[in-house]
Parts: sequence; structure tokens; C-alpha cells
Amino acid sequence: MNNSLSTRAISKLESVSAPEQLLVDVAFAQIEEMIITRRLPPGSMISEVQLSVELGMGRTPIREALQRLRQIGFVEMLPRRGTLVSGIDIRKQLELLEVRRPLEELMVRSAAVRATAEERVHLEQLAQLIIKAAEQENMDDWIRIGREINEAEVQATHNSMLVASMQSIHAQSRRFWYFHMVQNRGYVEGAQLHSNVLNAIVQRDADAAALAAHELMQFIERCTRSALENF
Repeated sequence: MNNSLSTRAISKLESVSAPEQLLVDVAFAQIEEMIITRRLPPGSMISEVQLSVELGMGRTPIREALQRLRQIGFVEMLPRRGTLVSGIDIRKQLELLEVRRPLEELMVRSAAVRATAEERVHLEQLAQLIIKAAEQENMDDWIRIGREINEAEVQATHNSMLVASMQSIHAQSRRFWYFHMVQNRGYVEGAQLHSNVLNAIVQRDADAAALAAHELMQFIERCTRSALENF
């Protein structure tokens, strides 16, 4: 590697301040939600200028957020054309589930053992909120709370490698869930299954959490196969 290039790259990384990184995180979360909820539908081109105006921030955090979204397969960077919102490949969702199943069990078992008292209170609140959102058929809240659940569960494992692995998997699953749960109204059952996992973690019952996670994965697989049959 060119030493001067390496030095410049390191200097650039070191120059990113905490506020700038926070802006990137905010931009990532908001653009991710726009893609999941199809405000930015598959196949559409993304305008950095328009997003900058809509989100009220400069183009640099937007650009960094789009790079992160590219890494998890939400967008594609097309030479001389710009940024394209990727389509959803239902078959890849089944492949994703093969990877997610064992990691999901490890995640909930670890969270049941390691979650702090404060984290357990938060998880219990989320269990109630996801049920409420489903009962009210509030899909915006449903997807937002689902994202919070994913983040809270994996953070409660206190395992940085597991956090890094699950964030991409959960993001891909959320995108699939939002579209197909709206179609078949499975969000009420899905909310209850999420709640069962959360409550088991709160109760420090690792075996119950793993069983609840298994049932949630079974439900997700059924929904995925149903979507594939209707594709």
C-alpha cells in the first residue's frame, strides 16, 4: 500500500468528529427507514441533493450513510448514473434465515444472561409498544419499534462481534417484513412473537428466550415461503 495514501486515509478517519459521526448515524437510520417503507421504492434513483434538503444536513453525512447502505445491499452505486435503490430478492431471504437462525438463538441467550437491569426495563417497554403498534395497525411505529427491538436485543448481548453481524441481517429482514407483513396482516402475530422473546429475556430465562426465538424464526420462514409462492 502507498504509504502517503495510507497516511491520508488514517488522517481522514481520525478527523471525523463525534458530531459528524452522529450525523452519519442519523442519516443512515432515516434513509434506511425511507427505503424500508418504500418512500424510496426499489429501482428509484437517490438524489444526494434532495436528501440533504429533506434531512436538513450536508451532503457528506448523506454520502457516508449511502456507503453504509450499499454495504448491506440496500443501494447500488452505478458509475456515471448515481445511487439506485436495490430490489428485494425473496430467495435470498431464505438464505439469510439460514444464517440468522443460529445467531438469533445465540443473541437472545446472551441477552438473557448479560442484559443490565436498565436494559431489561427497556426491553419490557418495547414488548408492550410493539403489541400496541400492531393492534393499532400503525405500521410506521411497528417498523420503528421493530428496529429498536433489534438494536436493544443485540446491544444487550454485550458482544461487539455479534452486534456487527446482526445489524446487517436485521436490516435486511426489516425491509422484507415491512412490505410482506402489510400484505398478509401478519404483523399482529409477529408482534406477539417478538414480545414473547423480549419477555423471556427480561425474565433471565435463556431457554425460554431461545424457544421463543425459534418460534419467531419459524413464523418468518413461513411468511417468506408464502411470499415466494406468490411471487
